[in-house]
Amino acid sequence: MTNQDIKNSSDVELVHNLNAKYKELKSEIAKVIVGQDKIIEQIIISILSKGHCLLIGVPGLAKTLLVKTLSEVLDLKFSRIQFTPDLMPSDITGTEILENDSSGNKIFKFIKGPVFANIVLADEINRTPPKTQSALLEAMQEHRVTAAGHSYTLDEPFFVLATQNPIEQEGTYPLPEAQLDRFMFNLWLDYPSFNEELQIIKQTTSMYLPVLKKILSREEIMAFQDLVRKVPVADEVINYAVSIVSKTRPVSPDSPKIVKDYISWGAGPRASQYLILGAKTSCILEGRYSPDIEDIIKIAQPVLRHRLITNFNAEADGLSVLNIINEIVRE
Repeated sequence: MTNQDIKNSSDVELVHNLNAKYKELKSEIAKVIVGQDKIIEQIIISILSKGHCLLIGVPGLAKTLLVKTLSEVLDLKFSRIQFTPDLMPSDITGTEILENDSSGNKIFKFIKGPVFANIVLADEINRTPPKTQSALLEAMQEHRVTAAGHSYTLDEPFFVLATQNPIEQEGTYPLPEAQLDRFMFNLWLDYPSFNEELQIIKQTTSMYLPVLKKILSREEIMAFQDLVRKVPVADEVINYAVSIVSKTRPVSPDSPKIVKDYISWGAGPRASQYLILGAKTSCILEGRYSPDIEDIIKIAQPVLRHRLITNFNAEADGLSVLNIINEIVRE
């Protein structure tokens, strides 16, 4: 779609166009990534909701390949940051260098870092100290970077897709809660099924070289992001989303016994915002024009998983965060 087509399209036409583009997008990604349909859908929901994703999975599950493939089918600027213990904040945001201007005078010039892109892959984000991790905080929330006393606005759309290895803890630095809360979804990648692994092995050990085409332009993505904000939501759906988040807090009078016994800290208002935005996006991806409670339930786990802090009792009794989320939703 051209810019003029986007401007001339009604919201209903944009929904139909998004459905068609979404099918094309999944088809292109499937040329490289076998399975992981739910993860791909949730990443697309995050992008259209102006959110960020944290992908967690053991090595070899194609986390990095998935993000790289996504960047190839979206007509956007892509950059990758390999997080290491010696990475500095200026390696992410950029740095000032001293150079001569046209008159021969010495001036400072700001050289933009890799965060100045539309899609930023933060690979193994937990391998760098919190000082460097925090360089992404302002970028993820405010979509701007402050360096040497000057603020620089990032190009839209902007989203961070971070990866993390859950089993290797030596030499890693857990993400601070403030940074975790910036991520809309916490997605866990599972092992492929037997048949999916067969297909993966056949593709990756042969001469199979897929050619990917661009499906969504920058302008289309921004138009679809605006479309999500226009989707109407019934009051009962908003009440349900806020009720779920409120019940995750032990101090809330409505929280169930399992929360009071096993949760130290619950989710904040950002969780409610992301539940509604995710539900809106999910419904229009399916061709519906308003979300219902099922859309909230569908994304409750990835939205809340990283926002609940369990106490020692939960660990002692073998209760996971997902068990507690499922119990809250059931109630």
